[in-house]
Amino acid sequence: MLIRPRRRRANPGIRRLVRETSPSTNTLVQPLFVGETIQGREEIASMPGQYRWGISSLVEEVDRLSEAGVRNILLFGIPEKKDPLAAGAYDEEGVIQRAVRAVKKKHPDCFVITDVCLCEYTDHGHCGILRKEKVDNDATLPILEKIALSHARAGADMVAPSDMMDCRVRRIRGALDGAGFCEIPILSYSVKYASGFYSPFRGAADNSPAFGDRRSYQMDYHNKREALLEALLDIEEGADILMVKPAMNYLDILSLLREKTSLPLAAYSVSGEYSMVKAAAAAGFVDERRIACEMAIAAKRAGAGIYISYYAKELAGWLREEEEW
Repeated sequence: MLIRPRRRRANPGIRRLVRETSPSTNTLVQPLFVGETIQGREEIASMPGQYRWGISSLVEEVDRLSEAGVRNILLFGIPEKKDPLAAGAYDEEGVIQRAVRAVKKKHPDCFVITDVCLCEYTDHGHCGILRKEKVDNDATLPILEKIALSHARAGADMVAPSDMMDCRVRRIRGALDGAGFCEIPILSYSVKYASGFYSPFRGAADNSPAFGDRRSYQMDYHNKREALLEALLDIEEGADILMVKPAMNYLDILSLLREKTSLPLAAYSVSGEYSMVKAAAAAGFVDERRIACEMAIAAKRAGAGIYISYYAKELAGWLREEEEW
């Protein structure tokens, strides 16, 4: 036999040499929850090993992430008070604004991404302003502008609108540029599906809708071509990076976008993906490390350059231990 593909798989040295997809800590992003009233940390019951952090303990966690090699974080805020208009989301002394300043003071090289949305700050849990129990797209846009600007003023390196309102990227881009923040990029949740994989996150961030669901603004998971439309619109509006969320069940969408655009792509491996692996590993059904690594490489292989994962710290540690992903 002249052609033997197994020759290229015979030992670790040759496998490393010919590997098509190579992981890097540079592209890992760790999501973190910051609570305004929390002292220390509180474990999230639905996400074992993940915590809600107080601001001072958040900085200590960033210390540990930095030591592990993770230099990128995505922040979600849990305010003390909520109201119909999400005023806490753009308060200059809000939980995220203070958290960003604290992290950047201790770790100026940490790349801080902030979630821009209303759901954690509204008393009804929806991602926009309500008009008779319907989310009003256009009434929400000025609030999103205010949130993004307040994050930029606090020192955020990038803003990430996750609300799925039409035209929000254009409005945020215009607001940032108009205020002199032309250098702040936008990581858009361009293709965010209405997914059952978000359930653990909603408990962690205390943002479950008080009524109804988010299917009128998040994408229908039956649709693929619509994902391309959403992504192309965000490109036209000034997005710098496009995100697909969730990751695991939407690798075909990542692959489609990789074929159709040259913009950087991010995949968000969401709470449900993390919690399923944790539960299966705790029951002894799977090898946690192996599954987490396979999931990361699958997203990379499908086209994601950036991987947002609750396993980011562990993935970085396994790389430093020179373990094979």
